[in-house]
Amino acid sequence: MRCIGLKQLAVVLVAGVVGVASAGVSAADLKQQSSSERGVTVRAMPRDLSPAATVWEFEIVLESHSQDLGDDLKAIAALAADGGSKQAPTAWEGDPPGGHHRKGVLRFSPMKPPPQTIELVILRPGEQAPRTFRWRTR
Repeated sequence: MRCIGLKQLAVVLVAGVVGVASAGVSAADLKQQSSSERGVTVRAMPRDLSPAATVWEFEIVLESHSQDLGDDLKAIAALAADGGSKQAPTAWEGDPPGGHHRKGVLRFSPMKPPPQTIELVILRPGEQAPRTFRWRTR
């Protein structure tokens, strides 16, 4: 095993950080977001939204203490690019409709070319306005 000096280690670490930053989205840009209205909290957090990702995934959690969560997430969610064109999810993998606590993953095909911002829009039955979650992708 070859030992490297402190200076060499610093150069390697800086190069790694620059490489991650230039690769696209930082972890800080992909924080979980939450919306609480009408007795229901919806939390959404994207996973990998890099240009290299083959699938864009969003962890979704729904919680309520006052109503049944019978939402069909695949039918009521969409992904919008830079506030424009929308696409439907390709899959929902998670808890089935019903109950007061649900979680799972919404999957989408990556948008090409990658937009600067994306919005996950969830329009729950009976709600006037959609729940909108926005992240910068680059």
